[in-house]
Amino acid sequence: MLTPSDTTRRTAVRVAGAGYVALFVLAIFANFVVKQGIVDPADAEATVAAIRAQEWLFRVGIAAFVLVFLIDVPVAWGLYVLFVPAGRARSLLAAWFRIVYTVFLGVGAVFMFLGLQIATGDFALGEQQAMLMLAAFDVAWYVGLIAFGVHLMLLGDIIIRSRIAPRFIGIVLAVAGCAYAADTLVHILVADYAAVADLMLAIVAIPSIVAELTFTIWLLLAGRRSSAVTRDDLIERTDVASPGRPLARETSGL
Repeated sequence: MLTPSDTTRRTAVRVAGAGYVALFVLAIFANFVVKQGIVDPADAEATVAAIRAQEWLFRVGIAAFVLVFLIDVPVAWGLYVLFVPAGRARSLLAAWFRIVYTVFLGVGAVFMFLGLQIATGDFALGEQQAMLMLAAFDVAWYVGLIAFGVHLMLLGDIIIRSRIAPRFIGIVLAVAGCAYAADTLVHILVADYAAVADLMLAIVAIPSIVAELTFTIWLLLAGRRSSAVTRDDLIERTDVASPGRPLARETSGL
């Protein structure tokens, strides 16, 4: 089985780098500016009033989530191609977990749109039904985030083992993945999540910002150099080495 060509890997790292930048901007806008800025889980009446008053902004926020849903697909492809030399099976598994997260985000965007339709009076339903749809968005996203956490853990493990990227990036990605997964489990298992919300925000936000920002910078800058493998690296390899047969030489990081 052949690894991707040098040209394909260069394209992949550029797609992943540009995608990460777009995801960073869109996700911050959609989640923190729009959703958290408009939706108050404790006040249905105020939330519905805010959605009606800022309907255009809310629609733009939904569109941003949909763009995140779409962009995540080529990003998953780019990361898969980039890290194939570290093991096709492991790289494919990491990509699949990212796709699973992406699908759940798309489902969440549907719930958010239904909440908008109810809040603006397109359906003959009340404020509580609108809040239920917005809460369903949260649940779908949280379930997706546990898959995203596994994706980051697998990606971190690939980087640590292969050294295709600096080992530090692999470590912080794995830590961020654990934090995402833990936060989802706490949401499910703890009845009063609000009591630990600030603590969990710090646990998730710090490693995830450090990890994904560092990884994005590496993809944009050093990733292009590390994707420039020689022809000797583009040889047949298996996902697991046969007894007595060493794996093909890995590409180096920085």
